[in-house]
Amino acid sequence: MKRTIAHMADGRELIYFDRRDDADRSAIDERELPPRPAASELRYDPLTEEWVAMAGHRQTRTFLPPADECPLCPTRPGKPTEIPAADYDVAVFENRFPSFSTNLGTYAAPGGLSEVRPGVGRCEVVCFTSDHDSSFSALSDQQVELVMEAWADRTAELSAIPGVEQVFCFENRGAEIGITLAHPHGQIYAYPYVTPRTRLHLAAAAKRPNLFADVLAAERAGERVVAANDLWTAFVPAAARYPFEVHLYPHRQVPDLAALTQEERAAFGPVYTRVLKALDGLFGVTMPYVAAWHQAPVRHGRDLAYLHMELFSIRRAPEKLKYLAGSESAMGAFVNDVLPEDAARLLRSQVDH
Repeated sequence: MKRTIAHMADGRELIYFDRRDDADRSAIDERELPPRPAASELRYDPLTEEWVAMAGHRQTRTFLPPADECPLCPTRPGKPTEIPAADYDVAVFENRFPSFSTNLGTYAAPGGLSEVRPGVGRCEVVCFTSDHDSSFSALSDQQVELVMEAWADRTAELSAIPGVEQVFCFENRGAEIGITLAHPHGQIYAYPYVTPRTRLHLAAAAKRPNLFADVLAAERAGERVVAANDLWTAFVPAAARYPFEVHLYPHRQVPDLAALTQEERAAFGPVYTRVLKALDGLFGVTMPYVAAWHQAPVRHGRDLAYLHMELFSIRRAPEKLKYLAGSESAMGAFVNDVLPEDAARLLRSQVDH
């Protein structure tokens, strides 16, 4: 793998990950760009003990442009994009409209019982392929492995930024999920706090040693396994919140993507893409989904955490979506319309098809 660092016209960092050592990454971003926005402000909610980012500059971000104006495609004559190269394998760059950054501004006290602090961190975009019409499920095993290398690299690099407490790699796919760009890509958030979901995971793991490993062992022995190989298992969890939800665990407990061996990184793609293709095969339509890597915080609970991916779709039938309405959005109390055992059976039928 070749790793090349470049910079955009406004100073943002751009990193190319290539399979070929002779890849030419000398192209220069010649656009005229406005100054980078100041970092968001974090406001504290005393009722939930959570931080909420206020990022008004994101209101102006690019929204569903036509394919010939996609900012994630390679630059073409007369069509400059975020990536100045004429082609690329995997490209990662600082988000132009970040929720968190190191470009700090001034932050006035909001009043009430809240407090404010700068949204220190970083947000990056990960372009999985230069092919605008592709998808993660269509990537070769070698391309998925290169994406894994990029995720691991960025996890290690972002974890070293002062003030960053957790690194989150994820993909939003599908208009139903709320994407703003159709090109196959994901994002990475480097948070200045440990996220609420991770705090819950770690609190549960602190009460029961080997909790994640026990969950994996129990699911591997049951009927909800969807796909597996020697190093990874994909299963529908017993208490799935979404109609079609799959968790993917490595068989060895590690805290984050950077801790995976080369063999484990290479073995992920063959299982993961089978699951993605199974999702698309369920109803004969492209399935919207969120794919979320759960990693250990940078400084706390690393011995308790267990790297894994949680993948879920809000589609419950060919023309029906699972909306997070009153119970889910207001109370955080989920009601699932599809039994996990049925979901696993349906997904297995597509995996084996």
